[in-house]
Amino acid sequence: MILISVDDHIAEPAGMFDGHVPAAYRDQAPRVVTDERGFQQWWYGEKKGRNLGLNAVAGKPPEMYNVNPQRYEEMRPGCYDVDERVRDMSAGGQLAGLNFPNWTGFSGQVLNEGPDNDVNLVMIQAYNDWHVDEWCGAHPGRFIPCGILPLFDAELAAAEVRRLAAKGCHAVTYSENPAALKLPSIHTDYWDPLFAACSDLGTVLCLHVGSSSRSAATSFDAPPSVAMSLSSAMSIYSLGDLMWADFWWRFPGLRFALTEGDIGWIPYFLQRAEHIQARHSGWTGHRFPDGLGPADVFKQRVLCCFINDRIGVRLLDELNIDNVCWESDYPHSDSTWPNAPETLAFLLAHLPTAVVDKVTHDNAMRHFQFDPFAVRPRDTCTVAALRAEAMSTP
Repeated sequence: MILISVDDHIAEPAGMFDGHVPAAYRDQAPRVVTDERGFQQWWYGEKKGRNLGLNAVAGKPPEMYNVNPQRYEEMRPGCYDVDERVRDMSAGGQLAGLNFPNWTGFSGQVLNEGPDNDVNLVMIQAYNDWHVDEWCGAHPGRFIPCGILPLFDAELAAAEVRRLAAKGCHAVTYSENPAALKLPSIHTDYWDPLFAACSDLGTVLCLHVGSSSRSAATSFDAPPSVAMSLSSAMSIYSLGDLMWADFWWRFPGLRFALTEGDIGWIPYFLQRAEHIQARHSGWTGHRFPDGLGPADVFKQRVLCCFINDRIGVRLLDELNIDNVCWESDYPHSDSTWPNAPETLAFLLAHLPTAVVDKVTHDNAMRHFQFDPFAVRPRDTCTVAALRAEAMSTP
């Protein structure tokens, strides 16, 4: 088995901006500040970042899954140190991973919300240069690079997609619901320059759960298990928006990815959308070209992924198997690290080898234009080979 995850996270190291911010802007660069309690926290000017070690609980017992580390030394080093991350990946049998940002928000919200957009752009590009050149560049073939975008300007976002593509990065994180961030929705033409650039270059727009700065909630006094069990709800909303969007026909190469939402729920909503089109298009007026329908939009253009979704695996025939991927979610509490190989061996045991290969690595490689086998021989990329490598590393 060869494992490539399309969703992991970085607890970014404090010195990440060193060497990437021009001298004229250095005093405005984001920084880690230690408060009077000894807690470390990212700040961008007067704007507070997300928690330093948001759900960075890899290696901790389950009763600590709700305790966010407040200092780097309270985390497993693999959360913030790239060499230790690769060691942890190998120990868990994982060849490579796509890493989302943390303290900036999952779609880079914090760096987009500073008061000066010129400075915001500098910091966004500095983040991307660190991510691509230092984090991913430290271990070629082990990371799928994923950039953040200046969402405050669609033309600048398109330019950053082009700049990142030239650096070999073909994934960008984008909000699951831009309107929730007080940006234009995907149902306007505001995002056309960005969508055109992604279509032309084959760059995937990744919609991570929580990238709209919202989460599923019911009542204020609901027990924590309610929100946890409804965590896929925001991906349901994203799927609804995407299936009925009208931009697909203008951008034939455009693709989105639903990240960390699991897949078992998707077939029902595809069926529901087809029912809506068949039953209600007379008054909604929604039309699809060439005899297509909303489910076809999803199957052709939208990627999805799962960590440990038994129901979703049973329903793979209802999806496009070429667009389904695996995710680790290291270092978060839903991750099965370091036992993902054992979990997947049980979940996927009944499937043909070709299908297992698609889900575990082939689809990720194709969609994100990532070829680890150009860096290391394929036989050194298996779970067994990587675990042996981890054991032999001093």
